[in-house]
Amino acid sequence: MVAHQDGGSPRPDSLTDLFWSFTVLALQGFGGVLAIVQRELVEKKQWLTPEEFMEDWAVAQILPGPNVVNLSMMIGDRYFGWRGALTAVAGMLTFPLIIVLALAALFAGVSDSPGVQGALRGMGAVAAGLIAGTGLKLINSLRTNVMGAIVCWLLVAITFIAIAILHVQLAWVLLGAGTLACVWAHRQLGKIQARANAE
Repeated sequence: MVAHQDGGSPRPDSLTDLFWSFTVLALQGFGGVLAIVQRELVEKKQWLTPEEFMEDWAVAQILPGPNVVNLSMMIGDRYFGWRGALTAVAGMLTFPLIIVLALAALFAGVSDSPGVQGALRGMGAVAAGLIAGTGLKLINSLRTNVMGAIVCWLLVAITFIAIAILHVQLAWVLLGAGTLACVWAHRQLGKIQARANAE
């Protein structure tokens, strides 16, 4: 891991470092990748600030495909262009794909076992806990969001109610709440730019 040339935050040393970093990250992500991704990329490697992670994760959420794969592609592209994007995705998928295929072959023979089914249900609770814990960690980054804390909390509440209580499809929540957030953020950024120009 090296610092940016401008003396900024750390970045991957090379494509090899990027590949193995995402491979290690992917192999840790059983049941809840979000928690692992946030810890590895923000807290340990410091390739992203909490604010950058929130912004990139939001973009990764609205793109088609697995969120963490989208995020890995964005980070790889940021540091090494298209070669970095492909390398990061390869790191995320190569070894997990091999493991999943092997486990699928083994699982086929024991899938009807009550013990195996119970274990899988238990892992669902663990995954939910990991996601909730990571969400709580990321709350602090809302304080410095350009939209303002009150608007952020309002959007959090709207999203929670729409998904958890009203069971609105995710696409509609993203379209509705996401559009509101984008419009408000654009407005706030415009004000900041206008003040900067006035000075």
